[in-house]
Amino acid sequence: MHIIVTGGLGFIGSNFIRDLISENKDIFITNIDAETYAGGLDNLKDIESKKNYQYFKGNIQDYDFIESTIKKLKPDCIINFAAETHVDRSIHSSQPFIHTNIVGTHVLLDIALKQNLDKYIQISTDEVYGSIELPHKFTEESPIKPNSPYSASKASADHLVRAYHETYGLNSLIIRCSNNFGPYQYPEKVIPYFISLALENKKVPVYGDGLNVRDWIYVNDFCSAIALVVEKGKGGEVYNVGADCELNNLQLTKGILKRLNKPESLINFVKDRPGHDRRYAMDPSKIQSNLGWKKKYNFEEALDETIHWYKNNKEWVERRTNQVAVFS
Repeated sequence: MHIIVTGGLGFIGSNFIRDLISENKDIFITNIDAETYAGGLDNLKDIESKKNYQYFKGNIQDYDFIESTIKKLKPDCIINFAAETHVDRSIHSSQPFIHTNIVGTHVLLDIALKQNLDKYIQISTDEVYGSIELPHKFTEESPIKPNSPYSASKASADHLVRAYHETYGLNSLIIRCSNNFGPYQYPEKVIPYFISLALENKKVPVYGDGLNVRDWIYVNDFCSAIALVVEKGKGGEVYNVGADCELNNLQLTKGILKRLNKPESLINFVKDRPGHDRRYAMDPSKIQSNLGWKKKYNFEEALDETIHWYKNNKEWVERRTNQVAVFS
């Protein structure tokens, strides 16, 4: 099976490629990435010489490049990880999110249809649902109510994916996941950012009252869910992925500080960001019952492993921290 992965130098994409190649020698992966600030060739340096992997630099908005590449390679499947993902950046400047997340997705869908690809998979987010109150959780039937330019752009892309299935019969699927964490996550995201700050005894900025709730999943668990959807997913379907691990931001921050033996006095409450969703919570029962997915990683152990990775990869962090302008 030949899979084109777009955005494969990013956090989730690079972890997915590494996991899939290590476990499936009969799969060939072509990675296409624009090499934006959030991805780097060093994310996959350990596998770049493998015979079942190749890489091309390219932008999913470049119609001619994407079309010629797909015509030449004739892949079986496209998995679209490529996206601008940072909420704060989208509030500051939404244009790149519209271009990459909507226009880029349209380019991929249009060419996938013209080239008669077997399967197209869109990697989405729980943020398209907006916020939800206790005790409810997002199901695949929950209404789409995005509250930031980022989540609105991802919701728009999801609607395009659905439309290409319903109108043209493209075998397209959507996977929506809760907050991922783990190795190789760009250090503007909350967990690697707070780890990096705390290691330097710097204040960690917590938005508002710190009680915004997120459902956390270790990236390797999400990668296993994606692999199952590639293998068994049904066209036109949406699959929600979550780990039933809800923590508010203050609990998460205190847990990181405790593991690093740092005082809670490093917590600095800052003005909340506009449109900040109060709570995310995913119901993964569909992918569990229909495809047999189960998470493998305990949150506490996975967070320990994540902290260990960032502590032992300071050069990787430093190269990226020098580029960072906006954090969450």
